[in-house]
Amino acid sequence: MLTGIKLRAHPTSHQKLVLSQWMGCARSIWNAKVDEENYYRTFARKYYPIGTYAPIDQKASHFKSKELTPWLYQCPSQIIRNSAVNWYRTYQKFIKGVCGRPKRKRKTDRGSIHLTREVFRFDRCEDGNLRLFIGTKTNNMGYLSFKAHRPFEIPNSLYVRKERGQYYVSFCYENGKSECGRSSRAEHLAFLQGSTKESLEESVIGVDRGVAIPVHAGSMMFDFCDNQKKNMTKADRYIKRLQRQLARQQKGASRRNKTKHRMATHHAKKANIRNDFAHKTSRSLVDSKAKVIVFEVLKTSIMTRKPKARKDEQGRYISNKAKQKAGLNKSILNVGWHIIETYTQYKAYQAGKAVFKVNAAYTSQECAKCDHTHPDNRKSQAVFVCGHCGNTDNADNNASLVIKKRAINLILDTGTVLSDDGVLQLKSDSGRGGNRKTSRAKSSTSGVQRSVKKEKLAA
Repeated sequence: MLTGIKLRAHPTSHQKLVLSQWMGCARSIWNAKVDEENYYRTFARKYYPIGTYAPIDQKASHFKSKELTPWLYQCPSQIIRNSAVNWYRTYQKFIKGVCGRPKRKRKTDRGSIHLTREVFRFDRCEDGNLRLFIGTKTNNMGYLSFKAHRPFEIPNSLYVRKERGQYYVSFCYENGKSECGRSSRAEHLAFLQGSTKESLEESVIGVDRGVAIPVHAGSMMFDFCDNQKKNMTKADRYIKRLQRQLARQQKGASRRNKTKHRMATHHAKKANIRNDFAHKTSRSLVDSKAKVIVFEVLKTSIMTRKPKARKDEQGRYISNKAKQKAGLNKSILNVGWHIIETYTQYKAYQAGKAVFKVNAAYTSQECAKCDHTHPDNRKSQAVFVCGHCGNTDNADNNASLVIKKRAINLILDTGTVLSDDGVLQLKSDSGRGGNRKTSRAKSSTSGVQRSVKKEKLAA
């Protein structure tokens, strides 16, 4: 089974200069391939017949010129080749719809180079430690010092990255564990559809993600500790002060670059806190008694969009509460909903457990006991009171129970299918233009519409 590792590297001043030059050469090749594809695509659109496309390849030798690009000869040819190959693979993913079209890379304080087995090797010293040699016989930077915090196997390729003036070596390797006993999500679903409702009640857990309480899963509740909240608030204060200082400084000045580096350091502290919280939360979810973990589908990019401008009847702009929305967006992104889900998925796969997702519509307004759905059920951020049966519960706990109930109903339904991203849905909702709503969610939606119509008639 593949596993990844990231090691801190400590290059010398000369090695830092060499790495910066090699990273610049790799970025130049990437940008050259982007410009070449853009030129060919524009030319083909104007002058080629319809249905004829520009040639796409991974060649990079024609970019090396002793007159125009003499610095490329100071970089190992394998690094130049790997940069072109990485662009080609990214473009293939773009054709398949996995990602966007490759774009140009700006010159920043960050960079990376991709090294294959021809350009590096690990040597065992007399004291038993491993040393990393980077380069070829004629063009190398010597041994790069790094800190190995755990044992690992020799990889086939690795990346050397630069972030905030710090250098890291990252790669994937086989950890020796077999994947024969691991089941896919489709196999988990096929097995669970033969279970009883009572057994699913014991083995399924619903996970509700929020802002005030980041993760609520049944009786378990996960939140940042007081020390983490204090450090994140402190980092925000420093970033706000440094941002004002950055606005007064001249672009290109050395002091401005130092200010940017200090800001990046504080942003990295916040990212490390989120990453630590995501790892600990996902580990607690996977180590729990539950065998099936269910998340709700949250499209963060849509939830954090800027509000549209509003105008009155005279055409004058009025308040659209953009400042309040910006604060909400910052709180949503500060929790790290996506990385919590991602870490839970790979850890659950290693543990042999299943992770599914269900539609998130009206999970905060639906009662977990009587299925009554109405906006008035959510009295406040923390209190849920059903207007039909009087059920009173914590709002996040009620939402986690609703997610669990929807997942169990879908698993027991023979018409349930699994989408590519692991969403449980009925066959009638999985076609083109399907809204991915369960039958329960549909009935809940109609219930809300009926209640609104009654209120209008009463008025």
